[in-house]
Amino acid sequence: MEENRFITSTKNLTDSEVENTLRPTKLDDYVGQKKIVENIRIYIEAAKKRKEALDHVLLYGPPGLGKTTLAHIIANELGSQIKIVSGPTIEHAADLAAILTNLNTNDVLFIDEIHRLNRSVEEILYPAMEDYALDFIVGKGPSARNMRLKIQPFTLVGATTRAGNLTSPLRDRFGVISRLELYNVEELSTIINRSANILGVELDSKATIELAKRSRGTPRIANRLLKRVRDYAEVKGNGKITLELTNSALKLMDIDDLGLDYVDRRILDAIINKFNGGPVGLDTLAAATGEESVTIEDVYEPYLLQLGFIARTPRGRVALPLCYKHFGIKLSDEKLKELKNIEKGNNNGLN
Repeated sequence: MEENRFITSTKNLTDSEVENTLRPTKLDDYVGQKKIVENIRIYIEAAKKRKEALDHVLLYGPPGLGKTTLAHIIANELGSQIKIVSGPTIEHAADLAAILTNLNTNDVLFIDEIHRLNRSVEEILYPAMEDYALDFIVGKGPSARNMRLKIQPFTLVGATTRAGNLTSPLRDRFGVISRLELYNVEELSTIINRSANILGVELDSKATIELAKRSRGTPRIANRLLKRVRDYAEVKGNGKITLELTNSALKLMDIDDLGLDYVDRRILDAIINKFNGGPVGLDTLAAATGEESVTIEDVYEPYLLQLGFIARTPRGRVALPLCYKHFGIKLSDEKLKELKNIEKGNNNGLN
């Protein structure tokens, strides 16, 4: 299951303490997402010059890419306090109202998983985001009247892995909307070296690159693998992380050269062998693998799509030639031509 995977990008309980230690606090220390960082830097400087609250920010993308870290950095760069809540934990409108009324001028409110906000709670946010005010209905029946309570200017930073699930009224109230992309090997190598220095871990350059290659483009996974390989090196070696020790540790964790583990291989095996390479619908694939469809779509697919192993088509998921090559499966010329056409159409945005 996902919670037992070493390379899942979903945060687990052991990540929190480590991430707090390794998390950068300034934009200058934030690695990757260059366009987003530069844009946010400009917006923050402009807001500080005008002595206004920064416009509301929506960060979306696969888990583990640094949305929470970026929210902390925004608050730090603004010189403001940050209040952190999770969308599902705000059950009633009064809960959100209490949070908003306790914010100081230009504070940052970070709502993780904002797409899971209750609809009645979400509606409280509309006037708060636009007018820095809370609207209440006082009384009942004919004597009921509307009351508006002013609150301090604040910046809402929302994070989500499913931007498509946000309602249009909420999404349209964000002035800054940024999608975080998966990291490349060079960026992950920089993150791993920085984390190793903070943790006091010695590792050689080849081991750094190997860890980066198998981190699925995700800093959270890179830091988690670094910790586990550090443990292996302390027990099986002298504490220094070498390429040989790295390969041995990752082999023991059942993580292959591309960062795929048994769950990824089970998904790909189902598409290739159970459904003849696809197309197969997401719900059918979920039933065949024992994983939730949302988990497949949010956690596993982004990396498999980036590798070019699968394609999303109107009829379902299809395994592409690179996937067959990785598993050593030879395709007929006819099948290869068919998949090349799907791949070409997918790259052109036709599907």
